[in-house]
Amino acid sequence: MEDQKATRTHILTVGRRLTAQKGYTGVGLSELLKVASVPKGSFYHYFASKEAYGCALLEDFITEYKGRLANSLQHLKMNARSRFLAYFTDWHRKQVSPNPEDRCLVVRLSAEVADLSPAMSSILHQGVESILAYLANTLKEGVAEGTIAQLDDPVALAETIYHLWLGASLVASLSHNDASLNAAMRATEALVPRP
Repeated sequence: MEDQKATRTHILTVGRRLTAQKGYTGVGLSELLKVASVPKGSFYHYFASKEAYGCALLEDFITEYKGRLANSLQHLKMNARSRFLAYFTDWHRKQVSPNPEDRCLVVRLSAEVADLSPAMSSILHQGVESILAYLANTLKEGVAEGTIAQLDDPVALAETIYHLWLGASLVASLSHNDASLNAAMRATEALVPRP
């Protein structure tokens, strides 16, 4: 049983690396199996189809990401405003990393899977909703503790800032520089003022 779990995890790990580099449709099943050193029959033991594999890949990523998100946005040694800004500082760092695996799969795959797979699209959408909830809660905590000025609608603001960063990440990918991410950080700092 442990060997089966390890093999499935190995396929997902290799697949995440390849998907981060080439996108979901850019990675063929034969390439994935070759790089993972897994026979085709074994793949279908773990995943009913490539779409089922894609769903598992995204679920695995979202689970890991939510764990990292909880750790960063609930960091006990920082106030809420600092935690909120640190999340986006880390986003910036990862989006310009030379390692494609550091970059967010939500940014990388959202447009690609939106029309391709309703199931994969749903997983990404649910992941984004949980990220937005964490961000909104952090804004509310900052207002309550007095590190963030009073906000009209923390939920809408979290959504606006997240969407700003999604767009900035796409522009950074196109332009191969981080000017859009720097602009997004300036805007974020202005939108989340101290009291």
